[in-house]
Amino acid sequence: MDTAKTFIPKTILLWQKVVDNPEAQRIMRLFPSAQVRIIEHQRKPPSPEMSSAQALLAGKRTLMIGQTSSFIGRFDGRLGTNLHCCPYYKLVPISNGCPYYCTYCYLAFVYRKYSPFIKININYDTMFKQIRKTISLTPNKISFNMGEMLDSLALDHITILASKLVPFFSGFSNAYLMLLTKSSNIDNLLSIEPNEHTVVSWSLNAKEPIELYESGTSNLSERIRAAKICQDKGWRIRFRIDPGILYQNWQVGYAELIEKTLTKTTPENITLGMLRLLPAHFHLASDAYGDPARELFDHNFVKGATDGKLRYPLKERIIFYSFLIDLIRSFDKKVSISLCRETREIWKIFKKRCEPKKCNCVVW
Repeated sequence: MDTAKTFIPKTILLWQKVVDNPEAQRIMRLFPSAQVRIIEHQRKPPSPEMSSAQALLAGKRTLMIGQTSSFIGRFDGRLGTNLHCCPYYKLVPISNGCPYYCTYCYLAFVYRKYSPFIKININYDTMFKQIRKTISLTPNKISFNMGEMLDSLALDHITILASKLVPFFSGFSNAYLMLLTKSSNIDNLLSIEPNEHTVVSWSLNAKEPIELYESGTSNLSERIRAAKICQDKGWRIRFRIDPGILYQNWQVGYAELIEKTLTKTTPENITLGMLRLLPAHFHLASDAYGDPARELFDHNFVKGATDGKLRYPLKERIIFYSFLIDLIRSFDKKVSISLCRETREIWKIFKKRCEPKKCNCVVW
């Protein structure tokens, strides 16, 4: 079940400069049971008595309403000498995480020290101005990825951002909005007209990893159903099977995933990736999530990628990608397949089967 739809913050941190803002007041009225605290600073470290793991879990039920001076971040695709990724712009109206409890989520580690909360930046006029300016400086096609630093749809029933952003992007000939989600929260999408300038992508995984490591998210059937409904309504859809996770009899689970997905939908792209972890994330996730995290990390991960993250050994990644690509092609001969943040060694092996410029986060 998609728990984001029933998200109720225990605490709302209200930045003092937006106390009278109508959007702040609207959001607060949605949660009459929440404890509201007016704060002077938007960075609020956790209590000294609280461990990082405790702060992580408490932050999943702490909502901050504030503003930001920068909604857009440029990612140039550079992750060192041996990794491939396409450049795009990050769009971040919601920051610091989401209400889901994904064991492997790197955002939990990145934000644990100074921002253990979910933040909604409500100065949307600034956001639209920054998007317009960025587009005006770019004559070529330009992608705005609203799924790198947040789940694009998990809290859309609260922010109603899709209803604002989708029509906005339809007014530009070269700009595209990329939505990525583990949610089935599509009601707002269905209330507006789809257009070619918005792509909706679902992060998918096999049933077992979803149940063990993606707590609170939509299950696999819910995600596929949401994707089918959107595609039937005219939305462009894609899938990102990432992070691929190895477990006993993983081939059975991922075969079921591919069959369920491609017998019901026809995506324009499928991007594949495998689990990659910051070394120091092990302790935080183990403290926060216990045995599931320790089981996930009980593998012979290796170093060597220039982003500093740990990965499955090369041979295991080759086996995984080969298996999934063969399965995908047995159902769909035409869909573009790409790889997410993989090394040159992997790309060299799959150069004839995957397309480096056709991946989830960009248009082509």
